Amino acid sequence: MTHPETRTDRETAREPQDLAGLFNARANAGDVEGLVALYEPDAVLAAGKVVASGHAEIRAFYADLLSRRSEFPAAEVLPPVRNGTLAMTFARLPNGTISAEVAREQPEGGWRWVIDQLKIKPQG
Repeated sequence: MTHPETRTDRETAREPQDLAGLFNARANAGDVEGLVALYEPDAVLAAGKVVASGHAEIRAFYADLLSRRSEFPAAEVLPPVRNGTLAMTFARLPNGTISAEVAREQPEGGWRWVIDQLKIKPQG
C-alpha cells in the first residue's frame, strides 16, 4: 500500500505561481494529504500565532482547519519573484488578506513551499 505522503500521481506545480491554484482546489476538496504534498517535508507554515513545522504539524493544522471551514475562495495570484531555484509567491484573498510564501524548485521537477505565511492583514 502506498502511504499518502508518497503518492506520485498528484499534480505538481510546474511553476511557483501554480501552487496557489493547487492549494485552492485541494482545500475545497477537503484533501488534507494533497495540501501537505504542496510543502517540503521540513517546511514551516505560520498562520497568526500558530507555527507548524514539518509535514506532521502541517497535516494537523490543515485537518483542523478543514474540519471547521468548507469553502476557500479563489485568490488573486500575484507574480512571483524568482532567484534560481527559489521563488517568493504571493496571493490576495477577496477579504484583502495576503499570503506570502517561499517555494523551491524540486530536483525531480515541480515546486513546493518551504515557508508559508498565511495571514497577513493589511492595516487600514
